[in-house]
Amino acid sequence: MTHVAIVGGGPAGLSAALFAAKNGLEATVFDTDDTWMHRAHLYNYLGIESEDGTAFVADAREQVEAFGAERRQGEAVTDIERARDGFLLETDDGEYEADYVVVATGTDRDLLEGLGCDTTAEGTIAVDIDMETSVDGVYAVGAVARAQKWQAVISAGDGAAAALDVLSKEKGERFHDFDTPDAAE
Repeated sequence: MTHVAIVGGGPAGLSAALFAAKNGLEATVFDTDDTWMHRAHLYNYLGIESEDGTAFVADAREQVEAFGAERRQGEAVTDIERARDGFLLETDDGEYEADYVVVATGTDRDLLEGLGCDTTAEGTIAVDIDMETSVDGVYAVGAVARAQKWQAVISAGDGAAAALDVLSKEKGERFHDFDTPDAAE
């Protein structure tokens, strides 16, 4: 099964995990709980009238777990390297292989720079419209790829775009995740 490793447990990372797991990919989220959402209150997130950022993260974690994503809470990724046909992620607890990597580490770009990902003149990680970096199979989502556009809803969209691109690559055609009322639980 195709494995997507997601580094970061805020809106961008959890959104990527949701789309990946919901659509049959193995998704692992490495979540150190350093998300800015713990200092936020959502009034400007479409569909949410008012919600504390910590409560939002708890709801999102529950949702991704319900779709089968694995969360490695408190486990920090310390290095990412290319390996065989994918990537090797190192943590203090072990090593993990993945076919794709989505990095959602806020403004911390160290892991991506260590992989040799191109940067922009603004110092962010350069990505294409699908949030893929110059390293095939590596995605940068949220603030790591955006200068000063750090809204939770934008970050969640970045994570979704990355996961949909991975799904498109795996299925060999453009993939869309569009649910209809008859398919809803």
